[in-house]
This record gives sequence, structure tokens and C-alpha cells, in this order.
Amino acid sequence: MTTKDDSSRGDAGGAIPRLAPLAENDWDSRTRQLLSPVARDAGGRVPNVFTTLVRHPDLYERFMPFGGYLLRSGRLPGRVRELLILRTACLTRASYEWGRHVPLAKAAGVTEAEIERIPQGPDADGWAELEIHLLRAADELHREARLSDTTWEALSAHYDDADLVEITMLVGQYHMVAFLLNSAGTELDPGFDPAGFPPSADDTTATSTSTSSPTRSPEGA
Repeated sequence: MTTKDDSSRGDAGGAIPRLAPLAENDWDSRTRQLLSPVARDAGGRVPNVFTTLVRHPDLYERFMPFGGYLLRSGRLPGRVRELLILRTACLTRASYEWGRHVPLAKAAGVTEAEIERIPQGPDADGWAELEIHLLRAADELHREARLSDTTWEALSAHYDDADLVEITMLVGQYHMVAFLLNSAGTELDPGFDPAGFPPSADDTTATSTSTSSPTRSPEGA
């Protein structure tokens, strides 16, 4: 299901999605098997992100263990994980992920006041020093596809090698999901609220400049 107008987005004003979630009446036996472990929302709905991604069942089957590990079983504390995800949602304009992850962030101990200032980035007043480095990490990965030396060293004082790998992969994974959701125009599920999501991209660009000047790595991967 597509729209002719590239400006139509399922998460913006109720526009028709370019790629509609697969309706339950259209699930074949494999689709039902793939979606059966997914926790359903109130009313028995499977979240739209999964019923959209499952249109590529082979990819869905391989992606879910990876995404599920980062979300449920990773090394990072839930509060750290959700700060990184929400900042990434802002930067990528992924209102679906914002709406889905605000409740998870609150459950992980992120306060209402902190959620309100996530769109302002690491320079906003009120962040602890480590949180500034984490939010700056999300910004640098979004902007430069690498962490600056300053941010890497600051995070290394608190996290081991495996944690640093997970921080970068977590931010990257939620960029990948945002690419799908934004391109497909995936609508936020009923019962979830995008409140607090910045109204424009300009409100997500308050990033600080690190004392070292980051440059892209010349390597191809």
C-alpha cells in the first residue's frame, strides 16, 4: 500500500501509511508463528512496527533476536538505554519510537522533566555529567557516524569495552528502525501518546561541540 505524495506520513496527522501493517486477516501460518511471541497491546493488537516489518518474514525472523536482545537483555541499564533511544528518536524524527518508548523510559526511571528536556540535547540544564556524555554520544553518532575522542574517553571511564560496543550498536539499531518507520509512514498504535515529541527538526539540533574535532573514519566499515 503506497501513497503518491512523498509528504504523506502515517505518523503525521493520520496520513495513510506508504506501507500498511499487515492485517491479521491476511496473516499466513508463518506470519502467525513469527508474531505469536510478541506481546500484544491493550485490545489484543500486535504493534504496528512488527506487523510492518513482518512483510519481510525472513528479515523479521533474523532481526527480532538482535533487537530483542538490545531492548530486553543487553548490558546497559534500562535508564541509559532509554535515554539513548529517545534522543535518537528525536534526531531521526521517529515519532513512533518516541511514543512507544516514553512509557518504557518512565518505567526505567527517567523522569517527566528529563523526558521533556531530551529534545534539547546534552547542553540542557539539569543533566548529570555522565548523561551529558551519553546524549552527546547519540548526537555524534547521528551527525558523524563515530564518537569523538573526548566522548569515547569520557564514556570509557564508566563503561567497559563491551558496554561501548553496545552503546554504539544500540544507537545504530534505532537509526535503522527509524529509517523503516519513517519511510513506511508507520502510525503510532492506539493508546500511545507522542506528547513531548519536538514539533520540528530544529528542536533536536541543540548539540554541544566537543573539545576535540571529530572527523569521519577513512575506513569503509
